[in-house]
Amino acid sequence: MERVRLCEHGPEVSPIVQGAMRLLDVGGPQEVLRFIHGCLELGVSTFDHADIYGSYRAEAHFGAALALAPSLRERLQLVSKCGIKLLSPQRPEHGVHGYDTSRAHIVASAERTLANLGTDHLELLLIHRPDPLMDADEVAGALTELLERGLVRHVGVSNFTPFQLELLQSRLAAPLVTNQVELSVTHLDLLHDGTLEQCQRLRIRPMAWSPLGGGRLFKREGARAQRVMDELERVGADIGAGADAVALAFVLKHPSRPVPVLGTGKLERVAAAARALELTLSREQWFRLWSASMGHEVP
Repeated sequence: MERVRLCEHGPEVSPIVQGAMRLLDVGGPQEVLRFIHGCLELGVSTFDHADIYGSYRAEAHFGAALALAPSLRERLQLVSKCGIKLLSPQRPEHGVHGYDTSRAHIVASAERTLANLGTDHLELLLIHRPDPLMDADEVAGALTELLERGLVRHVGVSNFTPFQLELLQSRLAAPLVTNQVELSVTHLDLLHDGTLEQCQRLRIRPMAWSPLGGGRLFKREGARAQRVMDELERVGADIGAGADAVALAFVLKHPSRPVPVLGTGKLERVAAAARALELTLSREQWFRLWSASMGHEVP
């Protein structure tokens, strides 16, 4: 599995990224280390974190596993996100669930992430959510400081609208190398709101979180999930693939060249996702899935 660049001057990442949101479910440091090794054997070398994952505990959990085999760091690409403030026993000073994209918060969050992960830099730092009180000059100043100090190599955003990304980019000399967004066969909003068109225009690859619909799809929860699962299985029977691989192939088909971010903690699911890279859906198969998801044919 060859790594890909998120944009011309962006970082190299594995074409499928392993998310750390459910890392605590994997087990203790030894189990997490075995999981990291298993991902690497499959060619998945990029791990996506956020300071809030595991109620602010997942990064340190990953760092404890990595400390058991420090030489692995040179084989990994580490991504993290900041800007959300959760109510958590780990952060008793937080009085409300909200956002904070002040310069002080971004810098302090990045520094704490590095300490938790036991590394001196991140390959990529993302602003996790658009903040209604975001001062673009202040955010750009924080990101520039982190870049200049060498604490992060690249910066980007997550869940930003096209206008929000353009605003921040207008204040920032360094390129925003990706927009990590929700995209799956059951979440098609981004196909119609200009987000993926902007990625194509800027030639940046989006990172697609929840590319399998967050598990709701495979539980067949609701009429939409039932329709989509039926069609995934029909397409899978046509091309000799499982429904999960077909669902990822649907995302990978988009010309913005998304990089899926997995949420599983099971190596067999990571292996199934890796097989999706070998699949190519026809336009007819892709639109069959689109129609099943939307519940109607294209206009």
